[in-house]
Amino acid sequence: MDLGSLIGIVLGFGVVIYGMLLGGPVTMYLDMPSVYITILGSIFIAMMKFNLSQFLLAFKVAGKAFMYKGDKIEELIAKAVELADAARKGGFLALEAAEIPNPFMKKGIDMLVDGHDAEVVRSVLEKDIELTAERHVIAIKVFRTLGDLGPAMGMIGTLVGLVAMLSNMSDPKSIGPAMAVALLTTLYGAIEANMIAIPIADKLELRSGEERLTRSLVLDAIMGIQDGQNPRVIESMLKNYLNQSKRGEEAA
Repeated sequence: MDLGSLIGIVLGFGVVIYGMLLGGPVTMYLDMPSVYITILGSIFIAMMKFNLSQFLLAFKVAGKAFMYKGDKIEELIAKAVELADAARKGGFLALEAAEIPNPFMKKGIDMLVDGHDAEVVRSVLEKDIELTAERHVIAIKVFRTLGDLGPAMGMIGTLVGLVAMLSNMSDPKSIGPAMAVALLTTLYGAIEANMIAIPIADKLELRSGEERLTRSLVLDAIMGIQDGQNPRVIESMLKNYLNQSKRGEEAA
């Protein structure tokens, strides 16, 4: 669980709801026509921009904004050095029974054990990195689109409410509900964009960058192992992926 995402969304909505409570009962901020126009409208229009599988996949990928647990670079480096040492002593077949928690590293090591050429291994792993990044990009675009559509649909709802209000000025009872639609759609649009869609898109972009970094590290490690490089050389090379301060700590 990503505590930053969880704390952020809980406290973010908490302060908004608290502000609403200070002005009166929360129920006065609930209006179903505004929900239909803004939230459902945004979702349906976003579906027009993507195919159904891409749209649904985006919500599956969005789970990484809250439930993502990436591999620590230090642990990946340690595992790579361990595997490199085992390969130098017993050959690639000695890696067959190795416990490798990282699926991407496991995939690469299995290819080494199967005897694939370096070009084939690099090509397959690079394609995996590329396709994973593309899936992340689509998910990010979906939520960026929802972030753009929220305020836009809110404005449409505002115009709908104003038209309903102005066309029934002779009936005082109809003015209140129409004005609620006009104002609440704008509110819902701002909440959808700035408290849900855009933060999720930003967090997914961050996660995508982190995952690409760790997979690039693993790719370099696999290539080093296949080339038969000294484990110390591989370790030194992979430490370039660490922050400068952590490199100093490791050296110490």
